[in-house]
Amino acid sequence: MPSSTLHKVRFAGMASCVPRQIVSNLTDCRPQIRGERERLVRNIGIEQRRLCPEWQCFSDLAFAAAETLLEKLAWRREEVDALVVVTQSPDYLIPATAIILQDRLGLSQATAAFDVNLGCSGYPFGINLLGSMIAAGGVKKGLLLVGDRCASYNDPIFSDAGTATALEFDPAAPPIHCDLNSDGSGYKAICLPIGGHREPFGLQHMIPRRENENDHWHWPGELRLDGLTVLSFSTQRVPPAIKRLLEYAETAKEDVDYYVFHQANHMINETIRKKLGLPAEKVPSTLRDFGNTSSASLPLTMTARIRAELEQGKKRLLLSGFGVGLSWGSCLLEIEGALFPDLIES
Repeated sequence: MPSSTLHKVRFAGMASCVPRQIVSNLTDCRPQIRGERERLVRNIGIEQRRLCPEWQCFSDLAFAAAETLLEKLAWRREEVDALVVVTQSPDYLIPATAIILQDRLGLSQATAAFDVNLGCSGYPFGINLLGSMIAAGGVKKGLLLVGDRCASYNDPIFSDAGTATALEFDPAAPPIHCDLNSDGSGYKAICLPIGGHREPFGLQHMIPRRENENDHWHWPGELRLDGLTVLSFSTQRVPPAIKRLLEYAETAKEDVDYYVFHQANHMINETIRKKLGLPAEKVPSTLRDFGNTSSASLPLTMTARIRAELEQGKKRLLLSGFGVGLSWGSCLLEIEGALFPDLIES
């Protein structure tokens, strides 16, 4: 879609929650692949990840984040008019996880609650979607719950997290500028092919395989990730989109306090940073300690790295998410007086 602007939408606060279990890519692996893991950590920058126990869902993390945020904001449950959940890790295929969380959080039955199936770009899309509902005048206060449960013990990249963001109607709020894009021709680059109606799960998908004796066992139903395609897509599409958004918002790149990128891997993010000519201190990262947390990576990085700075005064941020879809989206916003609770472990 063309770049757009949201008016009268205030960023009121945000909370992030991660599982307590920490998995190390260097020590929690078989000795045979230790050298491979050391090279991987150097290249992609992910040393530790957070992993949910079997019983814990994304919705449990999002619930903990939302409960904390509502308490800190002192919002009454009946004041929340909309609940938007952006995830690719629903509790069930049917019904929507947002409907379950509406009841679990004790929100009014007049709350509009629904899911959005997006991954790495989900946070900017979610801000735009909920913000548009508020800007239209029908919603006064809304919650955006974003994240995924996508980690596994053997996969060295992905990590679990859930976040909650509060937006509210405020006639004096500064504008939020957005730029959202999609390219479905590249959908196979990041794809979970088994389990939908196109290829339902069958007994043949329960047979594991591996390339050699040192390889992990892989299931046919695992996520398929074309790293080279994702690298090319991210580094070619994202920098021009960010420049376009800055130009649209008539904002010099030096006037942005922080650029928060989706935490894909160190190589991708450093390439984007250098292409844009940004100083490293303006580009916070959580890759080393939290890995790739899918759609939660933008708010989690804000909580874990610049929470104190965001509470000290007005800050201008450019948030950019990119990946599965393929899709990429950015938003430029000013934050002042918002609440950012400490990182929650659940």
